[in-house]
Amino acid sequence: MTFDVAVAAAGAVHDRSAAWRFVEGFAAAWAEPIEPQDGWSRADLAATEERLGVELPEAVKEALSLFGKRPDLTSNQDRLLLPSELRVDDDVLVFRDENQWVAAWATALGGDDPEVMIKLDLVDKTGERWDPWLPRFSLACVEMVLSEALFRDGAETADRETSEADGSLLEDNFALLPLHSPGTRWFVGDDLVVREDDHQWLWARARTPDALELLVKVLPGDWTTEY
Repeated sequence: MTFDVAVAAAGAVHDRSAAWRFVEGFAAAWAEPIEPQDGWSRADLAATEERLGVELPEAVKEALSLFGKRPDLTSNQDRLLLPSELRVDDDVLVFRDENQWVAAWATALGGDDPEVMIKLDLVDKTGERWDPWLPRFSLACVEMVLSEALFRDGAETADRETSEADGSLLEDNFALLPLHSPGTRWFVGDDLVVREDDHQWLWARARTPDALELLVKVLPGDWTTEY
């Protein structure tokens, strides 16, 4: 059975276990299946808790235990931190860094599946703050895996600047995913995932060459593609 990205993402919005099923299903369909050795041991995570002097949220431990050693799912562009690299900043747990160090993602330390925030690295450090990103860590993992799929080496990827027609074409031809990180919209079609950033740029990943060819026909423009 083909993995249905839209249905699986909808289930992940309110259900942490469904978020992990999304990651497993997406990995199997769009990359390689997750294996037992792809996660960190609970002993590794306990050592991190001792080093930091905090208890990691259960969702963080579940994610790192499931796919924390799969950089092809988590770190093609931005980077999920290793347990030894996790850090506490302003009483939140930093778990992911932007690839040019201009932003970081963190999660609150209270609750099993707490909210996720983002902080930009500014010249004026007094203006830096943790802003809301997504309401649950597990949902942020779904968004992370989708984002990193857009930059997988050797995959069918494409990107370009948006045009005035793109908004309606996306809405008419693709399903909108219920992932609402600031400034971002996600769309899916048959074997296609598209991210629209700030109504300015499109990033796409196709599972097959035919799907990528269809994307270029449905959303014509000056695409940069990698085959």
